[in-house]
Amino acid sequence: MFLEALRRVHKPEHATSPVNELPADEIYFGQTPAMRLVRQRIEKVANSDVPLLIEGGNGTGKEVLARLVHERSIWSKGKFVKVNCAAIPGTLMESELFGYEKGAFTGANTAKPGRVELADGGTLFLDEIGELALGLQAKLLQFLQDWQFSRIGGEEEKRVHTRLICATSRQLEKEVRAGHFRIDLFYRINVIHIKLPLLRDRAVDVTTLAEHFLELYGVRFQQTAPSLPIEMMRLLQRADWPGNIRELENCMARCVILGPQEALETYLRAAANRKTLENDTQTTEVSFKRRVAEAGKDLERDVILKTLERHNWNRRKTAQDLKISYRTLLYKLRDAGLHSTRQRQVTYPTRAKSAAVGNTTTD
Repeated sequence: MFLEALRRVHKPEHATSPVNELPADEIYFGQTPAMRLVRQRIEKVANSDVPLLIEGGNGTGKEVLARLVHERSIWSKGKFVKVNCAAIPGTLMESELFGYEKGAFTGANTAKPGRVELADGGTLFLDEIGELALGLQAKLLQFLQDWQFSRIGGEEEKRVHTRLICATSRQLEKEVRAGHFRIDLFYRINVIHIKLPLLRDRAVDVTTLAEHFLELYGVRFQQTAPSLPIEMMRLLQRADWPGNIRELENCMARCVILGPQEALETYLRAAANRKTLENDTQTTEVSFKRRVAEAGKDLERDVILKTLERHNWNRRKTAQDLKISYRTLLYKLRDAGLHSTRQRQVTYPTRAKSAAVGNTTTD
């Protein structure tokens, strides 16, 4: 089944473009209700020209979904042009998007079209758009209003007709509230919104995806894809997969190269290391909180002690000075162990002197 699915999407062996390795629908979308809804929405909007925003954690398959949309749309005759907004430095992003003319800046010895121009008639995929600097967000918004732009150093206005798909692992609504993302750009790109679930939330699909990747890398590495023991399949379904589908894919590639046993041991070691790191982090946080709490208690004890000494250990006056109730002060004295301190510091002559002037109590 999976080998047949691969033959449907693979071109000859010399073809290496990721577009040629797209999984069949039954493999990518699986059987979970959340992914069925994603599939239904894609079938409705794939052939339109409205912007599409894909949200999901790292490794959940956002780029694959964007390519699937491109392949089944009227834009498939054009190019699928990807721009990784997180990987390209902000100083270079404008020239990458819109291109430049010869002599526009030092080193511009020839003119170069930008990614926007290359995507004319096809799909422009802006990956991790949440990483785009605010200044570039304004320029992108201006472009999206009329699909017109000029190369850097050029005067000619160019116009393109392309399908826009954006993806993000951030929650853009929170970024908007924090002032990190323009609200007008958010509404411009968020016409159709799709959220991809984490792999651990679609455990029923893990077996299908694992077998797909085994077949895929068996073909790529020209090796016979191993058959995973049922115990290992059950382990894969119960795994947390913080790297989502990408982590599962890497695990299956190791299975083809190293064999299931060694690949499983590698995965278990990595999972154990992650758990140890999480525990260490939690221990550090607990230790820090404990130190802060202890420091607070020490400071409170010093304040109470100095106030008591200032009022000659009169606890009622001390409570009034500290603006707490007398009962609360007694509790704090007990917790801080200050009763014994009082007994050591208040001497009998002091008591005698107090009695002589008619002060029979220190409360």
